[in-house]
Amino acid sequence: MLFTVIRRAMVALVLVAMLVVGGTAASIWYVARGDARPVSDVILVLGAAQYSGKPSSVLEARLEQAKKLFDQGVAPRVVTVGGSQAGDRTTEAEAGADYLRDRGVDEVIAVEEGIDTLTSLQAVAVLLDRRGWDTVVLVTDPWHSLRSRTMAGDVGIDAVTSPTRAGPSVRTRQVQARYVARETAAILYYKVFGRSSDAGPQAV
Repeated sequence: MLFTVIRRAMVALVLVAMLVVGGTAASIWYVARGDARPVSDVILVLGAAQYSGKPSSVLEARLEQAKKLFDQGVAPRVVTVGGSQAGDRTTEAEAGADYLRDRGVDEVIAVEEGIDTLTSLQAVAVLLDRRGWDTVVLVTDPWHSLRSRTMAGDVGIDAVTSPTRAGPSVRTRQVQARYVARETAAILYYKVFGRSSDAGPQAV
């Protein structure tokens, strides 16, 4: 009798876990397919790898999306964010800002802080509060949209997402499935531990 109860409890736990994981993955996929671009105070580009000031293909795709939004009048300014790794000569934020300025975006602010999504958003929240800006359009990879939007809300940023439609994270169905799986683990990790694991694409 006791064995039967234990077995049923274990089966129930496995089913609940499968539902949580499956529901999270479905939410990531759903949010990734959205594209919200209301008139806002700020277009925020989340950082990714850069090499001696040259954005990686991941970061370049995000910057190109931000430029499109800026050109469409979604916001009067772009904020780039992201610190540096050991050995870097510049930051992700400054590399992104330089890229946009070279392409005619005349109002760019670089927030050169953050070692992951959560700490970057915390740094941006300070800037927004100081400047009195309230609304943000987040630009990142599609599969990173749900987690970044969730974290933004948790640090007090009123954000929607307008993800990239180009770059390494969307090249093939296999790549997309891999990143959905990784982001599923990352957002569940965040919900349990309250920390960022940044499983999304960072380089290439």
